[in-house]
Order: sequence, then structure tokens, then C-alpha cells
Amino acid sequence: MTSPRFGIEEEFFLTDLQTLRMVGSPSQPAIEACRAALGAWFATEMFQGQIEVASPVFSDFEHAGDFLRGSRQALRAALAPFGLGVLSAGSHPLADWREQMPTEEEHFQDLFERYGHVARRSVLSGLHVHVEVAQPLDRIAVMNEVLPWTPLLLALSCSSPLWNGVASGFMSYRQTACDEWPRMGIPPLFADQRHHDEHVAFLTRIGAITQPAECWWGVRPAARFSTLELRMTDACPRGDDALTLAAFFRVLVAHASAQRRPGLLYDQTARSMLEENRWRAKRLGTHARFLVEGIDGDCSIAQWLELAEQRFADTAQALGAAQLFDQARAIIASGTSADRQLALFEQASEQPQNNRSALAQVSELLLQETSG
Repeated sequence: MTSPRFGIEEEFFLTDLQTLRMVGSPSQPAIEACRAALGAWFATEMFQGQIEVASPVFSDFEHAGDFLRGSRQALRAALAPFGLGVLSAGSHPLADWREQMPTEEEHFQDLFERYGHVARRSVLSGLHVHVEVAQPLDRIAVMNEVLPWTPLLLALSCSSPLWNGVASGFMSYRQTACDEWPRMGIPPLFADQRHHDEHVAFLTRIGAITQPAECWWGVRPAARFSTLELRMTDACPRGDDALTLAAFFRVLVAHASAQRRPGLLYDQTARSMLEENRWRAKRLGTHARFLVEGIDGDCSIAQWLELAEQRFADTAQALGAAQLFDQARAIIASGTSADRQLALFEQASEQPQNNRSALAQVSELLLQETSG
């Protein structure tokens, strides 16, 4: 079995360490300090108060873990003189989208012009993972094999239960907000790479998109790299959780790539089950019950993870990720970021005498967890 290379993209909210609010327009020196700390791995995002760390290409998890920890430490050190920190989560508890200033780059300005309030309200952060698919494999066939498992990853990643100052009723409100956009969520049912390419060409021809990268599905064949890109997962406050999810996706892609006919069983019924499972994952996270092929009725996420271990354990072992399933079970047992946020939010809301609001206390927790 080949060991596919991979990369990880993490998005962060710049946060004032005194007010604990997301910064609407950080100073240029603060941004330049981030750029200097990260070098080639620094990237801007839609809003000035948000940045992305786009990793180098990894061949093993040890290198990836060192990079994730090092980049977070570098950002924390670079921003400290400005009274700022970085917060990683699908949504920021104290971010007001009305206060966020768009990044003044042509690409982002075009998005705000074309998508209006859908773009203006999209103050969200995700965890994106790229995994190499070797030639001459059909990336769409591999994607179709992987797609049914992705709500499991979403559930483990949930970190955006708070939105606009209240509990949203969703463990991943980010995914709900993403559904306001076109071409997000679950990709259409494609037979193969050719079918996908014809669809993208059609969207370009009718003016729906200006470039293939404007297809923002939760999993997609990347436009610039020979990879599959996971985009569904929320940003993770804890770097170890981000690494677990990246390892899980890499195992899924590697296993699919080794099949004689990947994606053979992915049909409209499987896609409908996928849509339902994504809904359940974003609504209830690890507390949801899921529809899984091979299990009668619905099942808990623990049962689904056990089935995943039975199917993918050998692949995980071959890729040096033997602890993957224990790490995922630990997330379920201790709770996701969404669970921790809601527990603290509810506890703090019952103690109004505290000097810091419930939202501020949750922001403080997320800052601490992001710092490791």
C-alpha cells in the first residue's frame, strides 16, 4: 500500500486578549508579524481578523504534529506584543459579523460583491485536509468511496455551537451557515472524473463560477493539486484533534485508493443517507444516531467508529496511525469542543455575578485550548 502525502490547512480568528472579542481590523504590523512568523505557510482569509496556516506537504504524522504545534506557538509569540491571540473554532463566541472588515484583495472583494450578506455573515473557520491520490486513479471514484464516512469526521470536529451570542441549537452551526452558499455541502453524484469535469465546465460556461475552486463542496478534488480535499470539518481548538481528523481522512483515502473498483456501491440511495447523516452530525454531533450500511436501524457514533476500525485498522497500521481509533474514542468520551463550549456557556449563564460574560468565558477556554 502506498503512503499518500497530505497537507493541513487551519483557520484562526485573531482575538483581543483583554476583551476576548474577534478583532475587526487588526493593525498591519500585527498581520506582518504573523506573516514573518509563518513565512510561506501564511495565508490571508476573507476577513482581516482571520488568517490561515497552510502547511507544507507531509509524509508522516510526526512531522505534521510538530508543524501544527510549532505554527500555533509561533503565532502566539508573534501576536503577544500586540495584545492579541489566536482562537481556533468553527465559530467565534464573541464575533459580530457586522464588525468584521473584508480583506482588501480582489478575490475576496469579488466574493462579497457576488454573494452579499451570505459572504458577510460567513465568519467561520474550518479544518481542511488534502490527501494525495496517485495517478492514474480516478479521484471521483476515490471520493465516492470516502464520502459516506465524512459525517463521522464532522461529528468528531464539531466546534461551532454558538452563533450571534446564543446557543444555535446545532453542534456545527458553521455547516448550517455553509448551506447558505451555492456548491457547498455534499457534491453532486458524479460517475467519474470526466463527469465532474463536464459539470465544472458547464458551471463555468453559464457564468455560475469563474474558476473550478468556486465549487466548495465538503469533499472535492482540488483544483490545483492531485488531491482530495476535506472541507466539511470545523476548525479544532486542540491541535491533537485536528491531527486525528487529518489522519482519519488520510486513512480513508488510502484505503479507497487500494480498492479494485472504489466507489462502486455509491449510488443515489447512498448519497441520500449521506445527506441525512450530515444533517444529524451538524445538529447533534457525537450525540446523533446515524444510518450506516450493514447496521440495522440507526447506530451510535461509537458503533460507527467500531465498524470503521474493523474496516480500516490494517490501513491505519500501515500508515503509522494505529492509535487513530483510540484517539477518536477519546474525543467521544470526553466530548467535542462543542460539548465543552455548551457546558461552560450554560454553567456561566447561571452565574451572572461573574465579571466575565458566559460568551467571554467560552472564548477564554478556546484561546487556552488553541494555545495547547
